[in-house]
Amino acid sequence: MAPTYKLTYFDITALGEPIRFLLSYGGMEFEDNRIQKESWPTLRPSTPFGQMPILEHNGKVAYQSAAICRYLAKQVKLVGKNEWEDLEIDATVDTITDLRLKIGPYYYEQDEKIKEVKAGPIFNEIIPFYMEKLDAQVKNNNGYFVNGRLTWADLFFVAMVDYLCFMANKDIIANSPNLQILKENVLKVPSIKAWIEKRPKCEY
Repeated sequence: MAPTYKLTYFDITALGEPIRFLLSYGGMEFEDNRIQKESWPTLRPSTPFGQMPILEHNGKVAYQSAAICRYLAKQVKLVGKNEWEDLEIDATVDTITDLRLKIGPYYYEQDEKIKEVKAGPIFNEIIPFYMEKLDAQVKNNNGYFVNGRLTWADLFFVAMVDYLCFMANKDIIANSPNLQILKENVLKVPSIKAWIEKRPKCEY
């Protein structure tokens, strides 16, 4: 029987990996359609808004990675127990996205002189600030982001952290013991561990 989900994204972790984590967590068979960068210009016009990842299911196409994750989180019961917890989860995911959007311009900067200027705030202010706040949040929630239990915010962060470290060219959680505990808690989930072991090797 063919998988009911088809995920299309580049052959990297980044925005596709939280979706892969959630599908794997739920034991959902999915087609992991990884396209090469040179194929993207041909595929792009057929996507809803000219971007990936996209998730196909029952003839429908979904876009926006966080929205896809939120949908899958409901399917696999990794959402909050009430609306307030859902708000806390969403806020955490949005905060992680904010961090990615702040690191991104540094990583993608081609002018080395400008990149050097951007490095100061990134490494001396922005990353330490976010790591301190997120680490404290996990400490206050017994190894997780929200209410002391596993939610999709935890999977989202751990799935994204390799990409964040790649862009920063450093281990951004090296000095964040509670975020390291969070990562361990997620990676020891049997279905996530199995995915990590079998997923294709890629640059980041």
